Amino acid sequence: MDQDLAVAERPSVLNKTVPDFSAAMTGDQAFQLSDYKGKKIVLYFYPKDNTPGCTTEAIQFRELYPQFQQTNTAIFGVSRDSIRSHEGFKEKLGLPFELLSDPEETLCAMFDVMKMKNMYGKKVRGIERSTFIIDESGKLVKEWRGVKVPGHIDEVLEFVKALA
Repeated sequence: MDQDLAVAERPSVLNKTVPDFSAAMTGDQAFQLSDYKGKKIVLYFYPKDNTPGCTTEAIQFRELYPQFQQTNTAIFGVSRDSIRSHEGFKEKLGLPFELLSDPEETLCAMFDVMKMKNMYGKKVRGIERSTFIIDESGKLVKEWRGVKVPGHIDEVLEFVKALA
């Protein structure tokens, strides 16, 4: 089946339970969604470690991390970068949360974040900056797509606070 057609026909997954999934994670761990039942989850997809927008986004999540913790919320960043790249990015920025590696684009496909983008006049396929909130029961309750970093993390925090 044509991939674009499959995406266009895919029904909205908002307010539906997210299927359990696993992924390689920093800190010599494996992420398993079902391990986080009872917690809210911020899953944010970003294009690439050590790029300006992605660094700014990670730093803002880091700065507000204690407030997210107060709302029983775990934060996970996701990109196609390797665990090795993620470990360096996490250490360099002092990130208090883990990063998931998705080189096979399994999670990217699950959350439909791969898009054609213009980079310096060239068409390239990459991750569209997106954020998803999964509630304590495992249901997808909010999504932001095509995210612009300024003000976004504050908006995410306000949303999870309102869920409390």
